[in-house]
This record gives sequence, C-alpha cells and structure tokens, in this order.
Amino acid sequence: MPKNRDTSSFLARWPRRAASRALHRGWAWVRETGAVTVEHPGRLRFGAIGAGTRLAFPQGTVFGERWIELGAHCVIGEQVTLTAGMMPDLDLGHDPILTLGDGVVLGRGSHVIADTTVSIGPDTYCGPYVYITSTNHSYDDPDEPVGKQWPRMEPVSIGPGCWIGTGAVILPGARLGRNVVVAAGAVVRGEVPDRAVVAGAPARVVRSWHPERGWQPPLRTPAPVPIPEGVTPEQLLALAERDETPERPAP
Repeated sequence: MPKNRDTSSFLARWPRRAASRALHRGWAWVRETGAVTVEHPGRLRFGAIGAGTRLAFPQGTVFGERWIELGAHCVIGEQVTLTAGMMPDLDLGHDPILTLGDGVVLGRGSHVIADTTVSIGPDTYCGPYVYITSTNHSYDDPDEPVGKQWPRMEPVSIGPGCWIGTGAVILPGARLGRNVVVAAGAVVRGEVPDRAVVAGAPARVVRSWHPERGWQPPLRTPAPVPIPEGVTPEQLLALAERDETPERPAP
C-alpha cells in the first residue's frame, strides 16, 4: 500500500514538474533570443554598439538610440532604461548624446536619462537601480505645477574606472573623476576629484587618495590578494577545500 501511495504522489506531481521545466527552458530561450548585441540588434539601431556588448532581455525604456553609442564588452542588465532626448522621434543633431565607454556595466533596473550629454567612462561599474540624469525639474514659478515647468539640463560626465553603488543618484552637472567610488544610496552633484569615495545625500568626500600618505582615512581592512597568473580553477578549488578542512591537534 505505501508503494502505491508513493507512485500516485509521483504521478500527481509529474505534470507540474514537467510544466515547470518547460517553462524555465522557454524563458531561458526568450531571454537569449531577446538580448541585444551587435549581431542581433532587434528593433534597436544604436549610433554605435561595440563587439561583445549585450543588453539583457527584457530591456527597459530605450529611445533616441541613434544618439546613443555603446562601447565594446558592455554589460547592460535587465530593465535598464537608456534614453537620449526628452521624448522619442526628436532630431538631436549630429553628435552623440549618451556615450558608454568600453566595459561599462549597468546593473538591473538602472536608468540613464540623457536630455543633454551624458558620458560614462570605460570600465565603470554601476550596481542595480542606479539613476543617472542630465535633467532635473525646476520650480521657479510657485504657482505653476512643477511638472509643467521647463526643466534644467546640465551635462554629466563620469570618469573611467568608477564604481557606483546600488541605488545611487547622479544629478545634472555632476562631474566624477577617475576611479571614484560612490556609496550605495548617495546623491551626487557637482565635481568629485579623482580617486575619492563619496557618500551621503548630498554626497560628500569621506575618503581620498594621497600619493604620499595613501588612503585617508586609512582603510580598515587589508587589500585582497589577487590570484596569481597561471593558477587553474582546479588549484583554486583544492586551496578552498584545504582552508575548509579543520586542522587536527598535534598529538
């Protein structure tokens, strides 16, 4: 009797398992087919898109792509918005409005809104839900609804090698130098010097690099040791297993 019950339970679960496997395979196919690359741009016709760059599916809002230039080997996560101009179908002239350098990473759900020029330097990594915009609402007239007043626009530039944490906001006119770290949730405006760490709302410099003294204030944790060249994955796994094995006490 127990065997029959087990068989009946398995047969009852089998259609759901089969449907689940089919659904996951189908969704994996949709994501792969819907991704945008230079070989498979779909409906999007960017001003430029480099080799190895990939926009994950599903994409967020994308328009004005004629004035958007993406470098090589960029990783654009799901639901990322990329826009040039205030609305679709505008003639924005000959020059690009939004440019991403080689190797830029935009995390899931990020927004880059370029009503005037926005440039993101190569090898800049953005966490999920980062918001970068060259436009801000104005409220000069206290009687007119804010959303109906003409916005203010200022170019945004982000230098190479930056790291922008989850949920950070980069406001119009921001100019980030090289290798800047923006803490999660920070709101950045104005100029940030090279090799600085900013945090807060509004963001302020909380750590900076000095050629003679190094990081000030000093880092609280030692720098990670890079993996030596030529080390194989098998060797790394063996090292990890050795570290996890408890040492036996000496006899």
